Amino acid sequence: MTRRVLPYRVPAEDVVSAETWRLVVEDGEVPLPEAMPDWDYQMDLSLRRTVRVDLERARRQSGLPDDTPLVLSAVWTATGSNLSGPAQQIPMPAYADGIAEFHFRLRGADLGGLLLLDTALLLAERRVDARPSTPRRAGSVLWSDRQTLRLQGDAPQFPMAVIDFARTSFPDDAAWHLQISGGLDSATMGSLLLLVNERNSTTANAFQKASKPGPVDRIVLSAVYADAARIMVEHALNQDDFTEDTDFPEGSLGATLLNLVEQLFPGQSITDIRLRRQQSPALFASDLQAAVKIFEV
Repeated sequence: MTRRVLPYRVPAEDVVSAETWRLVVEDGEVPLPEAMPDWDYQMDLSLRRTVRVDLERARRQSGLPDDTPLVLSAVWTATGSNLSGPAQQIPMPAYADGIAEFHFRLRGADLGGLLLLDTALLLAERRVDARPSTPRRAGSVLWSDRQTLRLQGDAPQFPMAVIDFARTSFPDDAAWHLQISGGLDSATMGSLLLLVNERNSTTANAFQKASKPGPVDRIVLSAVYADAARIMVEHALNQDDFTEDTDFPEGSLGATLLNLVEQLFPGQSITDIRLRRQQSPALFASDLQAAVKIFEV
């Protein structure tokens, strides 16, 4: 394990004993997997973890007084949404061994891509009388680790909402609508929104059961994915500045669209794909249908 060299003393790694993160599911708890390919933005994540700290050794080896306030902190970061935030902070006792039971829920709408879970033992307060070799600033890291969870695979993932299309400008009987707004440099999470018509019970039910879909649900989800991929690809090809040489910011709409096009049409240049669509749109539609493997359930 690579360890950062900090400008102050820190304790040995073994002063902290951290269990793996656990995912709370309907039937109990399971160890956090490496990936959740069936995850979608309607699926919140409930997470638990137990961390034990030998506080006497942690303070002594860091050169800290016995009563120095310490805190264990968990922070999450989602690469797909470019969002992050504190999940939970647990103050450590002054003299007893520290046992922290993390338990929190993350909103699916805030997540996407790779979920990073960082746990750290921190100095809780600034020390004005600290020696130069010891931690002094509030938030100084004495120990940390990171665990990751991949929340999306090859399929494009974006926020969605179930609404009544009769209250909108969309056709009352349409099943879904993918809304794309903003430029290619805009954040993906703020640029894409899948709207599902609550009046279409077949489609609405399929998304409600997305984590455990039945045969009909899988067909509906496949059709929505194929249509969303088509809309996204066509939107990308309509932009003159959409090329493989453009350096789109990480997490941007342009980067998301470029990744999708590269997955669906590996080894093909954007220029060739754009020309094929212009010269033979019907054949291109069939190419795209084959690329997304529609109805392969």
